[in-house]
Amino acid sequence: MKPEELKALVYQLAESMGASPKEVQVRDMKHKWASCSAKGRLTFSRDLLSQDFGFIKEVVLHELLHLKIPNHGKLFKLLLKSYKETL
Repeated sequence: MKPEELKALVYQLAESMGASPKEVQVRDMKHKWASCSAKGRLTFSRDLLSQDFGFIKEVVLHELLHLKIPNHGKLFKLLLKSYKETL
């Protein structure tokens, strides 16, 4: 997958989820697949681009959900499971 394709996927899924990332970037990251800043910036690792599409989608959904819920509590896990099954 190319960086532009990943960004297009992020915005497509964001619209489906009612999320609004302020910025989406792809860069080298040493220890994470992705991150979500408090200001709404989503950053994805370049290494993610070479992964299976299903895994990429799961990482994108995870980070987009952090725009709504900043922790990994029960509600986050429940909603993530729901989004993975429907989107």
